[in-house]
Amino acid sequence: MGTEELLSIDPSELEFPFELKKQISVSFQLLNKTDNHIAFKVKTTNPKKYSVRPNNGVVLPRSTCNVIVTMQAQREAPPDMQCKDRFLIQSVVARPGVTPKDINPEMFNKEAGNHVEDCKLRVVYVSPPKPPSPVPEESEEGSPPRASESENGHLNGSELPAVIGEHVEVRDNSTESRALFLKLSEEKNNAIQQNKQLRQELELLRRGSAKGSRGIPLLYVVLIGLLGIIMGYLIKNS
Repeated sequence: MGTEELLSIDPSELEFPFELKKQISVSFQLLNKTDNHIAFKVKTTNPKKYSVRPNNGVVLPRSTCNVIVTMQAQREAPPDMQCKDRFLIQSVVARPGVTPKDINPEMFNKEAGNHVEDCKLRVVYVSPPKPPSPVPEESEEGSPPRASESENGHLNGSELPAVIGEHVEVRDNSTESRALFLKLSEEKNNAIQQNKQLRQELELLRRGSAKGSRGIPLLYVVLIGLLGIIMGYLIKNS
């Protein structure tokens, strides 16, 4: 574009990352490098398909204005992703202090002797960016190396037995640990029940013992000894 143009437009074409059934918006910028107020108006060859905000306005001297173009959701893609839609940006020098409300079609009438500059923007459809592929996690330091995969994603036949053996060994260790835990829990519960029963019998012996009886103290000592052995077993296996 030459330096005599009223407005510079960036970018020079509208690229839409096309996706079916999705509303898509892009923008372009109008740059006024002159010392004048520049009025502009945006037209399109397919007004039902696009929404332009703002579709007209005033760019102040040495200032910029952003224009947003929204394409309505499309139900089907054009052949070969080629689009024939175009946008036309018309610009004209306006009087100082002009506002967007003051803009009218007569300002852009070339037949009335107005100097109107035209700039065309074509629409280009591009494929949306692909999501990044997941990065495989590195094995932790000290952990055994994982079995490698072939190009089609399957394990190599020479490494398959080693992987299966490793899984079986882990599964066996888990089963043995579970069985040992259940056995210890059962023995602990049995010991607790015997302890309660001995305490009850000891209490009965205390209440029913006759004074001067020689057999009772010996039985009492035996029960105390058994109780100590059971408590020691519980503490050791807890």
